[in-house]
Amino acid sequence: MSSQDRTGSRRAKVIPIAGMAIAGALALSGCTAESKNGWLPAERDTTNHTAGIIDLWVNSWITVLIIGLITWALIIWCIIAYRRRKGATGYPRQTSYNLPLEIFYTMIPLFMVLVFFHFTNVEQESINARVDNPDVTIDVRAKQWSFDFNYLQGNDVKESVYSVGVQAELDGKPFDKSTLPTLYLPVNRSVELQLNSREVIHSFWVPAFLDKKDMLPGKTNYMTLTPTALGQYDGKCAELCGEYHSEMLFNVKVVTQAEFDARLEELKAKGQTGTIGQEYDRNPNLNAKK
Repeated sequence: MSSQDRTGSRRAKVIPIAGMAIAGALALSGCTAESKNGWLPAERDTTNHTAGIIDLWVNSWITVLIIGLITWALIIWCIIAYRRRKGATGYPRQTSYNLPLEIFYTMIPLFMVLVFFHFTNVEQESINARVDNPDVTIDVRAKQWSFDFNYLQGNDVKESVYSVGVQAELDGKPFDKSTLPTLYLPVNRSVELQLNSREVIHSFWVPAFLDKKDMLPGKTNYMTLTPTALGQYDGKCAELCGEYHSEMLFNVKVVTQAEFDARLEELKAKGQTGTIGQEYDRNPNLNAKK
């Protein structure tokens, strides 16, 4: 057997083995917790919204992958079935104006877009829906380059208290995350976050919550959720807002009701009662209108 034949024989053996290895790796990766969550940075039970968001994300990807495989299969079939035959000359017979086919490939994509739009709209309306009487209402004030949190008097908050945040100091060395401003949320209680900005556009983002909203000067946006899993989560500003944007970090702690009440009492003991609200906003355009 010549060296060329031996090389071809090796290739014939290696290609199927490599194909099976790749298929096996893909199959095994589909069994991991990360893949079941669509490789999103959250768990299904983090908030009352995360399961629905994960389902929409994962099912959308499954759908488009199936459609992509069908499309590629049809393309490859056309390449093989209608290739130039040996001895053929000139162009193959041309066809046009196949009305049923044109209606098919117009209506099917339109139907798919409408289906995607429907499920996305249903999930988005669920995420944006406000609760009439939330258990906890917190006025979140973004500023260059940190956050202030006002726990407003209401159902679970007997007296308004506040905490003032200080920006992180990122100097290339490890820093103590406990020094970051920390938003406390009680588990399994409905929370409304009133998102405001003191001067420029910021953005409130907790990756584990799979939700992000802009914080606009002069306009209040709302984020309503029910935390359903105890733990600490990272938060950050997701809108470029100036020189120290990267240092605009915060923590979110989802705690028991007793721990939440203790946090409110701690702020009260420090004399941080009432709110630190819009009197510290410093947007010159809004001040000029006043």
